[in-house]
Amino acid sequence: MVNVLIIDDEEPLREAIRILGDWEALGVEQVLEATDGKMGLEMLKEHRIDLAIVDMKMPELSGMELLQMIERDYPDLLTIVISGYDDFEYTRQAIHSKVVDYLLKPINRHDLNQALLKAVNVLDAKRKKESEFINQNITLNMSLPKLKEKIYVSIIERSFKNQTNEAFLPLIGADEPGNRFTVSVLRILNLDQIRNSRFHEDVDLLHFAVTNVVNEIAGDKFQCFSFANPKQEREITAIITMKGGYREDMIFRTIHRMKKVATTLQELFGLVAVAGIGEPYNDVMEIASSYELAKSSIISTDLLRLNGAMVASDSNQVSMRDNYSLSSRIPLIRGAIESGNLHHARSIMGEFVNKWRSVEGCSLGEADRTLQELVILLNDMALELNVAPERLPKSGNSALREIGISTDFATFDQFVTLLNRILDYYGGEVRYALTANRPFEVGDIKLYIDNHYFEDIKISMFTDKYYLSREYLMKLFKQQFGYGIHEYVQMVRMNKAKELLDDPSLKIQDIAERLGYKDKNYFSKAFRNYYSVSPSEYRDSRSKG
Repeated sequence: MVNVLIIDDEEPLREAIRILGDWEALGVEQVLEATDGKMGLEMLKEHRIDLAIVDMKMPELSGMELLQMIERDYPDLLTIVISGYDDFEYTRQAIHSKVVDYLLKPINRHDLNQALLKAVNVLDAKRKKESEFINQNITLNMSLPKLKEKIYVSIIERSFKNQTNEAFLPLIGADEPGNRFTVSVLRILNLDQIRNSRFHEDVDLLHFAVTNVVNEIAGDKFQCFSFANPKQEREITAIITMKGGYREDMIFRTIHRMKKVATTLQELFGLVAVAGIGEPYNDVMEIASSYELAKSSIISTDLLRLNGAMVASDSNQVSMRDNYSLSSRIPLIRGAIESGNLHHARSIMGEFVNKWRSVEGCSLGEADRTLQELVILLNDMALELNVAPERLPKSGNSALREIGISTDFATFDQFVTLLNRILDYYGGEVRYALTANRPFEVGDIKLYIDNHYFEDIKISMFTDKYYLSREYLMKLFKQQFGYGIHEYVQMVRMNKAKELLDDPSLKIQDIAERLGYKDKNYFSKAFRNYYSVSPSEYRDSRSKG
């Protein structure tokens, strides 16, 4: 039998709970009431209570404070929380306290009794001693959803031992004849953005909101239980159970409802998600195979055709290719970064990604693999160039987030932008390391101009290479040599122009090209502005002299 304590300062709500609860059918022996949190604590000391129903908004001792005390002093006690729609802090405390359920006002009969049933099931499971699995895994404050999640995860990972854990299978409907099972996997593409902007950086709360939306697809003979993948925070796994019906019917209904889920998540929270759907099976142990098919469907989704929330299907998929690798381009990227030409490094990356555009297909799986490969290869390059190891991300997307790079991408263009952001980060770290290990000499710039005056010399070449600001670099050069950088380039070219014009065998067009001018007229104009005579007039004066 079960003893329940209602802790609420509002008498009408306490009375409503008493009237709406199906106490006898649920095996509840006693329902007690406390008018506030302090009285609730006293009654917990005096009575053996199995389940407490707590209102989060109460005077003196709030529901949030009461939950923290219960978690500390009564770890065996199960709790159901009652609150309003917009109580963010209350919702977060409920998640952290691992309550059995979270009911929103006004309370209705169905939701209340579903929550009570969950609590009773947890209590029954705790009291069973036959199963080693239950003995080992039901912790003091574990709710039924968490317990079901652990079972499903063990089945998906193929670590579930049927013989020793058989007693638990009825809790997931595996003992009911005629049940079919399938898996849908939801990948959230812009998790970082929405977590920060809408959920106060609380990923647990985001997962709570998403799983609630997913679970709402349940209906007559069609049940859904969803949870966040403990190893991949972007992924939500939904286990769908249907009583009877045909395989095709289950596939159709699952696709239809997951489309609705994806659309709802985008409308409510701005989340962009791709859903993959696995094959239905009669055997609950085949959930693992269904999960793998759903995952495969997602990673085969064509990023070039991705535009908002969608359900993966044959029409928007592309096969993965093994011959697209960045390894052959890393030496070129390294050379560009070492010389301070990050723009050229980006161009090399651009040529690589444009291959996908040319074949009109880039799967999410290829994008994931490319990101992982890029970080590994650039890490190796950076270490060879004496970048401090602590300045580099470790493997995994969460490591990139730690250095300020979000791994969100919901379109191909966003994926390309992410690749360039990673490239920029490593470029900056390499330039910093090279500058620290090789002290800057302003004379190096003068020497470069003396030897490369015929090139299109830009100040950004030196700012990128030496990791210095444009203003500081120009000031240093002028202090040292009495000329600005552009002035000095012009002076070297004009001095060289005079030298070349003294050779009558050279045409003025040839001289212009040797000096880096593609246009003879532009060279002539620059020469006249500098010496007040044209190249031809200068040559004539030298021949007469």
